[in-house]
Amino acid sequence: MASSAIGGDDSGGATVSLTVKFSGRTIPITNLSVDSTIKDLKALLQPLTNVLPRGQKLICKGKLLVDGMTLKESEVRDGAKIMLMASQGLHQGDGPILKQAQTRPISRFRIVDTLGREKMEVPVDKNRLDRWKATGVIGLSDYNLKAIPDEVWASGTSARVIELSNNSIRDVPSKIGCLSSLQKLLLAANDIVDDSISWEGIVSLKYLTVLSLEQNHLTTLPSSLGLLTSLRQLNVAKNKLSSLPNEIGLLTKLEVLKANNNRISIIPTCIGDCNALIEVDVSSNLLSELPETMGNLNNLKSLYLSNNGLKALPTVLFKMCLQLTTLDLHNTEITVDVLRQFEGWESFDERRRLKHQKQLDFRVVNSGAFDEGADKS
Repeated sequence: MASSAIGGDDSGGATVSLTVKFSGRTIPITNLSVDSTIKDLKALLQPLTNVLPRGQKLICKGKLLVDGMTLKESEVRDGAKIMLMASQGLHQGDGPILKQAQTRPISRFRIVDTLGREKMEVPVDKNRLDRWKATGVIGLSDYNLKAIPDEVWASGTSARVIELSNNSIRDVPSKIGCLSSLQKLLLAANDIVDDSISWEGIVSLKYLTVLSLEQNHLTTLPSSLGLLTSLRQLNVAKNKLSSLPNEIGLLTKLEVLKANNNRISIIPTCIGDCNALIEVDVSSNLLSELPETMGNLNNLKSLYLSNNGLKALPTVLFKMCLQLTTLDLHNTEITVDVLRQFEGWESFDERRRLKHQKQLDFRVVNSGAFDEGADKS
């Protein structure tokens, strides 16, 4: 990733320019006030490195810099070179920005012909179209497909479920709309990009309840997503999304939202209109805060927020979300001491303990500690 520069002072006071070394990268910080604290500097470095401030150790001339001290007090002068060391685990998003990660696994399905050459296709089962029409289920995961077979379109209104995960499919054409009875469309771990998917075709599927686009290359979701009013599960995890559309609030039947491992920095306030939500996973993103409207999710039971830059939660979360029993805040800036100050914390903690005890009774877990909540320090 290319180096970035940030400015931090418009007051006309004394400023310095620094160079921060991190994992083989050089990060220039320019025009920073000498009265800025080391903690301020760490906050500036967070979006550039994905390392949370409390996971950063800054060293200048062999000396560890202290959060509460200013650059001037720390004797950090103009042109100084600072080394950043990151504590393991204390990252937002997918971790430190080092290199582009592979976004889909190597397919496990291989066929070798009589000459020992590897083929990228699967022999056609002449009876499978009849089988698909009879069952309504089209199962083509792990078939090394580069395109959706024409036979799929021939299934017409009989198709209820299409499983096309773990292939190399890029194009989702508008003719997907001809499968008007489709209820589940599973396209995880393919090569779909923004321009290769016909949202016009997908949003015409009025009976669609499950849509999985996990582990593709999407950077945005369209406003037309809000037309999928029957949707109950939406999985867009492990893409490159920077935001969720405001129209997601129109999905009033949505029960499960998985948008983890993206680059999302803001959750739209209209998320509070999705009052059927039971599970929300936005872990491993770039969130620094959540909208207060999250408190409207009265049916919410599980909320996964780990590996974000969160420093606070909606003040009404525990007071209003009375079904909440699972809260994952690992590797955020929020500690248990902070949570104890929230109204409704005691009731949440009691629900969490009761759920934990039921799991113990069935020998699901081994520890009674507050392990699913925030870090302790």
